[in-house]
Amino acid sequence: MTRLADVQVPPNGEGTRATVLRWCKSVGDTVVKDEPLVELETDKVTVEIPAPADGILIEVLKQVNAEVNPDDVLARLSLVAESTPMGELTPARESAASTLIETSAVAPAVSAASGARKPLSPSVRRLLKEHEIAAGDIEGTGRDGRITAQDVVRHAADAAAAGPEVAAVPTAVAAAKPAPARAPGHLPTSPPGSTRVPHTAIRRRVAEHMARSLMEAPHVTTLFEADLTRVLAHRARHAAAYESRGARLTLTAYFASACVQALRTHREVNATFHADALELHGDVNIGVGTALGNKGLIVPVIHRAQGLNLFGIAQRLGQLVEGARAGRLSPEDVRGGTFTISNHGVGGSLLAAPIVINQPQVAILGVGRVERRVCAVEVDGAEAIGVRSMCYITLTIDHRALDAFQANAFLGSVVAMLEQWPAEES
Repeated sequence: MTRLADVQVPPNGEGTRATVLRWCKSVGDTVVKDEPLVELETDKVTVEIPAPADGILIEVLKQVNAEVNPDDVLARLSLVAESTPMGELTPARESAASTLIETSAVAPAVSAASGARKPLSPSVRRLLKEHEIAAGDIEGTGRDGRITAQDVVRHAADAAAAGPEVAAVPTAVAAAKPAPARAPGHLPTSPPGSTRVPHTAIRRRVAEHMARSLMEAPHVTTLFEADLTRVLAHRARHAAAYESRGARLTLTAYFASACVQALRTHREVNATFHADALELHGDVNIGVGTALGNKGLIVPVIHRAQGLNLFGIAQRLGQLVEGARAGRLSPEDVRGGTFTISNHGVGGSLLAAPIVINQPQVAILGVGRVERRVCAVEVDGAEAIGVRSMCYITLTIDHRALDAFQANAFLGSVVAMLEQWPAEES
């Protein structure tokens, strides 16, 4: 009797959904235990799902671009008996393989004879509708001639590049649709040459997460200003030594270090809001927002940062940021954050408010661009005018969990640590 094994989406405590990015094997292929079988893309990382056992891939249940949840079944394998070498066909395997060959040979013929097309994925149907393109106008490049999302985008771009005469009536569906009347001087809603770019899985998940956070939590932002003169002097003195030891000393490392100390004092900021209680976390797990260009945003996490000094934080931060931009992060690298830092100043921004809270956390720190400003300073007990390296720092809170008094106390602690940074390593 043939034994089967399910290939499932790995479970996770956060219930993160994913999208099937790519199948590494095709139906009928022989697979070896632990070799990559399928790639899933979440809003955080790309995950390879290995084959759970030796066998033959006999059924794919989730096609490319399909959304999946933890524990969903992705595919099924026909298991290979341990005593049978992978290269040999037992009667059961020979029967399964011949069935697969017959199915793949007959299915296209039946489809062609009946005039039926391959089923379309939800993302392809959505793109066809948005661009008002008929499926029959596109030659699919996917498996067995399936139409992919890239096929639709490419067809729409080609039609737009061909000029208004072609782009105005890209399909028979559009030709049958009367053009809406426009008042003189009004521009068309979709000018020639424009096109739609499908969202990546990361962009879709970020959009959902941000919208849900704003709907669930009342956001309030408090603003402080910090003098980073001493921090910059420390960095100038120690950056080369850190670099020689394998850590790039960025300003974000200083902010993370200051936040760790403040979160240990103001534990209510390092928390999760529940309907019946505020959960105060024992570990300080600092997430750092990292931009991935047009793909979206990812938040790798420095776990148990309370046990790291400035060098340890800088080293771990560098590893995480490099891994994020190279697509090498593991699911564990982006889970379990209890507080987040958004250093939007690296892009030139002075102030951003409110910065959307990374739920289920209750606060997020925003750091603006550092710039030299003329300030009133105290010199030898007397007031004077001086030039200092200043930046705006914000704390956006979930007002269900925190009040302005707590937010101001926390942010005051962070600013005090930055402005009083010791000249030498402790």
